[in-house]
Amino acid sequence: MTDSGTLSEAVWLGIDLGTQSVRALVVSSSGKVLGNGSQKFTSRRDGPRHEQDPSQWWECTAAACRAAMQSIPADSLRGLAVDGTSGTILFMDSSGQPLTPGLMYDDTRAIHEARLATDSGATVWQSLGYNRMQPAWVLPKLLWLLRHEPYLAKSGKLAHQTDFINHRLIGSAGPSDSSNTLKTGYDLVHQCWPSEVMENLGVPEKILPPVVRSGAVIGTVCKAAAEMTGIPAGTPVVAGMTDGCAAQIRAGALSPGSWNSVLGTTLVLKGVTTQPLSDPNGVVYSHRSPDGNWLPGGASSVGAGILSAEFPNRDLDQLSALAAEHELANAITYPLAGRGERFPFDAPDACKFTLGKPRDDVDRFASLLQGIAFVERLCFDYLDWLGADVNGRLTLTGGGARSRYWCQLRADVLDRTVTLVENAEPAMGMAILAAAQGRSLAEVAGAMVTVRETIDPRPDRHRRFTEPYLRLIDELARHGWLPAVVTQHTIKRATR
Repeated sequence: MTDSGTLSEAVWLGIDLGTQSVRALVVSSSGKVLGNGSQKFTSRRDGPRHEQDPSQWWECTAAACRAAMQSIPADSLRGLAVDGTSGTILFMDSSGQPLTPGLMYDDTRAIHEARLATDSGATVWQSLGYNRMQPAWVLPKLLWLLRHEPYLAKSGKLAHQTDFINHRLIGSAGPSDSSNTLKTGYDLVHQCWPSEVMENLGVPEKILPPVVRSGAVIGTVCKAAAEMTGIPAGTPVVAGMTDGCAAQIRAGALSPGSWNSVLGTTLVLKGVTTQPLSDPNGVVYSHRSPDGNWLPGGASSVGAGILSAEFPNRDLDQLSALAAEHELANAITYPLAGRGERFPFDAPDACKFTLGKPRDDVDRFASLLQGIAFVERLCFDYLDWLGADVNGRLTLTGGGARSRYWCQLRADVLDRTVTLVENAEPAMGMAILAAAQGRSLAEVAGAMVTVRETIDPRPDRHRRFTEPYLRLIDELARHGWLPAVVTQHTIKRATR
């Protein structure tokens, strides 16, 4: 659908490929949404495997763009950018046809390959600050595909999710971006593929895409794509980023010390530093910002997904309102929906646990809200342990930010003011990136991001939550998931 208001002189299109759907937004220079469209994806899950159909990505993207563009004058659109889920890949042939399913960002089948990649590239990974590869990252999944489908090395080419969509938009293979290639092992410091590491791992150079920094123009929309999407042929296509970075741009968290906490199905924290952080445990990694700064962050498997999983067909807004009367909840919950944690610690065997017994369903719901807020606090304690400046502006985005009570709870648990913005969608972040061609990304974001509200912590609440928070920390340490040095730092920070 499209807003019927007056169009600005120029507009930009942002496309967000999420876990469950694709979203397209047409945005003015003042940040007003003038057109939007969305389409849902379907997934196949089998234990550690999570796959989607790349052809469906394109069909849904085309439909979402048609809806977003239906009332937009062709000469108003000045550019577009696409984000995708970080770590999602496939192989495709020279014409852009998929040769494999899309292996999703949380597909963890490549455990053995992650160890190989970590050992072979230890020096490079350490220089980039993340020290090791995780099974869900691209390089281990690439090795898994080459081992199980060796023909791909001769007839295919690696593509990140955004590469596949950009190929369809441009009509030919273009470069990948430096954001999506981070988990593939691209050296963001020297801006090249670590050829010796790839050679040792048996990865042919010819299957790796060329890489440009996010924000660079990589081509224009071709005639065939224009007919399918409604996007005018010749529209510039800008190299995009991962969905987490897109959300960070949308939040306007682009100055050193600022952070964006994205609470959706999972919890993702992204911040800004002038140098990449070095993490001995390998759970925090740093993207490169289009402006040259670094964007450290991590993605937890904890998130709002557990709410709908444990309370299906329930009114979650009503439960949130009722949960406000349950501070503190009678139980403390580590609210992991599945098995395995990625941040603020790496524990493939981690699973949900509850200390105490909830009084009723509302109390159980409250324990989940509070548990997610505790994990968010632990993430910031971990970042502080790494030496990051975590004291700048904190912006909350994602589906969890729609709950006013939950935002207040998080401000209380963190004991800091939080900021909410209008239209907090990654697709908006890509529209901002497209608009920043040749200009300062921070300045463009400043003009297009509108603050909706700031929420201060209630002075009587933070101390109330410290005791259950420390009980959770103690239990995570007892399970052997949280490293002792991080546990000690967290306790010291909480009790100072």
